[in-house]
Amino acid sequence: MIVWIVFIAVVVFALILDLGVFNRKPHEIKTKEAAIWTSVWVTCALLFSGIVYLSFENSWIENPTNLTPTNAVLKFVTGYLIELSLSVDNIFIIALIFSSFAIPKKYQHEVLFYGVLGAIVFRAIMIVFGVALITEFSWMIYVFGVFLILTALKLLFSHNEQKDPHDFKIYKWIAKVYPVTKTVESDKFFVVINGVKHATPLFVALIIIELTDVFFAIDSIPAILAITADPFIVFTSNILAIMGLRSMYFLVVGMLDKFKYINYSLVVILAFVGVKMIISHHVEIPEWLSLGVIVLSLAGGMLASKFIKDTEIE
Repeated sequence: MIVWIVFIAVVVFALILDLGVFNRKPHEIKTKEAAIWTSVWVTCALLFSGIVYLSFENSWIENPTNLTPTNAVLKFVTGYLIELSLSVDNIFIIALIFSSFAIPKKYQHEVLFYGVLGAIVFRAIMIVFGVALITEFSWMIYVFGVFLILTALKLLFSHNEQKDPHDFKIYKWIAKVYPVTKTVESDKFFVVINGVKHATPLFVALIIIELTDVFFAIDSIPAILAITADPFIVFTSNILAIMGLRSMYFLVVGMLDKFKYINYSLVVILAFVGVKMIISHHVEIPEWLSLGVIVLSLAGGMLASKFIKDTEIE
């Protein structure tokens, strides 16, 4: 239990430092700063794998799935990479939301900060229920597996149609509860105009991003449960990936158009973990193979995006 408490305390402390010290004043996150923070979070995750090893080696935490320390580390790294890779789609949507509501770049970090707070809470709840379902009802693993394969097929045959966030039902619901200002009012989520409380585009963007993350978590949580049902590994790998999502967003948002084939990588990853879940009671796929499939899929998508040129029909 002490490891759980320390981990959560460190995450809370990091969030306080983030908004209270490093980003106390709103400012635009440049590529260099984003690259540094992305490197910091990835390094923290890799270093934490050592804590995972020691925790399982010395029985500092419960080990309900009887993992060896080495296998626990492999599952942690695999789960972390799955969550990071599936976050790419999330980044596309976040960029669309910020663009649609004309959120200035210097305020985007604050929105994402509060978005991460909500994501941590929602992910924790979904992980608890997901682990409980698989533990209590072993057949649920087949349901999750089929769901991931269907999600992969939907992603494969989708045409990347992007909806205007103003057409989302949640936007219309917020507009019924609070009038929404047409422009951003500094870094405020609410303002009072002529005695009437108004929501700003910052608040609307935050709520839509929160709900979008819940939607994407429906894919990512079953995906990591395909790797392990150990709650400590599922939770820590997920949270560390989410913590690095903000800096990764600012790092890659300007290069989204260059990763036009990365969706195919996500299709392969989702389909692979879906199949792995379905056959898990009959065939044991080693963790090094799972890790290899994820790394090769991501590398393949990036290389294809770099070297395959679109042919234009005149």
